[in-house]
Amino acid sequence: MNPAFALAEVIWIMRGRNDSAFLNYFNSQLPKYAGYGKTYHGAYGFRWRRQFQFDQLERAYKALKANPSTRQVVLQIWDPRIDLPNVKGKPAAPDVPCNIVSLLKIRNNCLEWTQIMRSNDVFRGFPHNVVQFTAVQEVLAGWLGLQVGSYNHFSDSLHVYQDKESDDLPAIRQSLPCSIPLNNDDLSLPKATSDKMFLELERCVDRIIKTKTTCSDIQLLVKTAKLSEAYKNILIVLCSEALRRRKKSDFAKEMITQCSNKALRHMFERWMAHLQRRAQEMA
Repeated sequence: MNPAFALAEVIWIMRGRNDSAFLNYFNSQLPKYAGYGKTYHGAYGFRWRRQFQFDQLERAYKALKANPSTRQVVLQIWDPRIDLPNVKGKPAAPDVPCNIVSLLKIRNNCLEWTQIMRSNDVFRGFPHNVVQFTAVQEVLAGWLGLQVGSYNHFSDSLHVYQDKESDDLPAIRQSLPCSIPLNNDDLSLPKATSDKMFLELERCVDRIIKTKTTCSDIQLLVKTAKLSEAYKNILIVLCSEALRRRKKSDFAKEMITQCSNKALRHMFERWMAHLQRRAQEMA
């Protein structure tokens, strides 16, 4: 998987955005699945932070801080007003949310997270869901001064696509176990500091995706961004992918060596190797 796209989604969610350009830069195939508009109908962060006219993450944080034993913190993504099919069964949009609700509880000084899926593509969707929601879980645990507890994922329909456009079964059958270094980075920070980190990452991504931004500009972003080490490692992955997409693979390979997170560095190197093999097969 492309770790830059997965990490860009985390920033997009935390900042409550729904604009498609932010994500499409890192995944040009996304519009085929989610639609070709300027915004994405089912954007999770927008649903949490803006859709219902208040910030659900902010409310969840305050409620759990005030009452750690509460069992009533539910983050709602599904909006039946705009997500239910019409009376003839036609989908409301190309991007109807697959994730519908998140349940948060504190147990033994740990933030527990349960994610409920109405529909889940095990090959293309599930890996990204794990990154998205465990990252947000880690962030909220930091806001609350807690440890990260278990992540529990329930899929009502877990499936693989096998049709003319997307036959993912061969790729799944060819997948082999691999060893990934331990991720030692910690995204848990006090809320005020955490908010600053995501605001800075958002600013950097907005700069990265502009066509006028040069490779030198991207390299300078890493040097000047005001980020803690864990968040700077995220930026390094994003900038490495941006350099690769600007046909500067040598610069990308050099930049990723600056990432102190061995897990992220390993994943990006695997992504680069995958693209190289695919290009050779198509040649």
